[in-house]
Amino acid sequence: MAQVQRMSRLMAKTLRDDPADAEVLSHKLLVRAGYVRRTAAGVWSWLPLGKKVLANVERVVREEMDAMGAQEVSLPALLPKEPYEATGRWTEYGAELFRLNDRKGGDYLLGPTHEEIFTLLVKDQCTSYKDLPVTLYQIQTKYRDEARPRAGILRGREFLMKDSYSFDLEDEGLAQSYALHRAAYQKIFQRLGLDYRICAATAGAMGGSKSEEFLAPAAAGEDTFADCPNCDYAANTEAVSFALTPVDAADVPALEEIPTPDTPTIETLAAHLGVEASATLKNLLVKVDGEIVAVGVPGDREVDLDKVEAHFAPAAVELVTAADFEGRDDLVRGYVGPQGLEKVQYLADPRVAPGTAWITGANKDGVHAKNVVAGRDFEVDTYVDVVVVQEGDPCPNCGTGLKLDRAIEIGHIFQLGRKYADAFQLDVLGKEGKPVRVTMGSYGIGVSRAVAALAEQHADDKGLIWPEEIAPADVHVVAAGKALQTELALEVSDKLAAAGVRVLVDDRPGVSPGVKFTDSELIGVPKILVAGRRSADGVVELKDRRTGEREELPVDEAIARLTA
Repeated sequence: MAQVQRMSRLMAKTLRDDPADAEVLSHKLLVRAGYVRRTAAGVWSWLPLGKKVLANVERVVREEMDAMGAQEVSLPALLPKEPYEATGRWTEYGAELFRLNDRKGGDYLLGPTHEEIFTLLVKDQCTSYKDLPVTLYQIQTKYRDEARPRAGILRGREFLMKDSYSFDLEDEGLAQSYALHRAAYQKIFQRLGLDYRICAATAGAMGGSKSEEFLAPAAAGEDTFADCPNCDYAANTEAVSFALTPVDAADVPALEEIPTPDTPTIETLAAHLGVEASATLKNLLVKVDGEIVAVGVPGDREVDLDKVEAHFAPAAVELVTAADFEGRDDLVRGYVGPQGLEKVQYLADPRVAPGTAWITGANKDGVHAKNVVAGRDFEVDTYVDVVVVQEGDPCPNCGTGLKLDRAIEIGHIFQLGRKYADAFQLDVLGKEGKPVRVTMGSYGIGVSRAVAALAEQHADDKGLIWPEEIAPADVHVVAAGKALQTELALEVSDKLAAAGVRVLVDDRPGVSPGVKFTDSELIGVPKILVAGRRSADGVVELKDRRTGEREELPVDEAIARLTA
């Protein structure tokens, strides 16, 4: 027998107006419908209806993880400093890491992710090749001290996450574990009712080789992904690559310096010379752990600092200031060019390929140079994709113009390799009687974030519309108000529950029918059953929250329809 939840006894108050600090749809609706309440900046309490939805997402995740052969464990959130020092992440995480001391002065952290602790667990428990492969997972609260927690539960400082880790003897085994997780994730997100894309991604602070994100398209998303309309290519814009294609510069004249007074920006330079910005070379100066590095991109493109930071991670990257030019005769503010930068590392986007010719700074105040050829007049130390990807950029696979869209990251899978195994000497005895270094994968799903993503994708101007599998109830029974209507609503609710249907019944006394109808649409249970004006005739109204279709039915037929 399923549960009947009476709203007269439910701790949940709906709101007519959006919270003053709410910027995105999920934040507005989850608060207004009584699913969550703010406790502190980036910290949220889950009310009874919200906890039901969250638990349903957990159930789906757990069922599919168990089905793929993963084993569930529960590790602490309060963790010692030493394992994270061993991998360098105690400092790499920077200000996002919650650090604390116990009464004896010992250093601890609140776990943002658990690669180190899982590695040590397997090192303790697995000693032979016979113990592998093994995949372990947990569903646990994580902590990250976000600088600007926003968007409700989409970006909090405390959040629920499923993290799993695979341990294999060989790279081939890791590839298989990765494929199993990828397939399981597809089943999970399909069951949850999420529209999603699988996108190539960068590994970031996690380390490792292959990495893919599962992104749910939504206007509130903080990620931007590129999608090819002609082939199956999709990637986070941070991972979009552009081929390095050298060109023949044999016919390009020699470098020539030209006076260009009062042209310290690309816009003023292009206007002064009557050329397109794309003909110029922009050179952005940054400091990497205090050392100045120049980053070259075509003048009509912007530098993606996230890509620059990812390339130099874990080193700190910051923009130069006016003070950094003092005492540097080789650096002229507004007129920097790559030719002659002997004391500065030069990083360039692949679009600045060998043989390409540019108009760029001449390292003299009020002077630029034209016919400056990459590979002839200056050398690039390292090529890295560092431009902000734009709509229409060529697909790396087929050349078709890419489409850009916003999305919420709901899952991420990594082939970590041996980064963490090396840090902790995670070896097992191999078949040949010699130690074998284990290889790992790491796989995450934002469980609480998935609830927000669902709220973003499944809503209309009236409120939430939950997919059946994760809704807080199967049917929302509404008693219009009179005693006879309430009596019928409770009777129908009991019969539905006896048949295994989860019921939320609005039996609140003294609440007008209009408010009850509005709340039923706001709360978003997929089926709404109204005991209204024809209750005396044994007739109720059945409404589909998704389509808006309404139908009057005899009580027995309505029950049969809902229990079929």
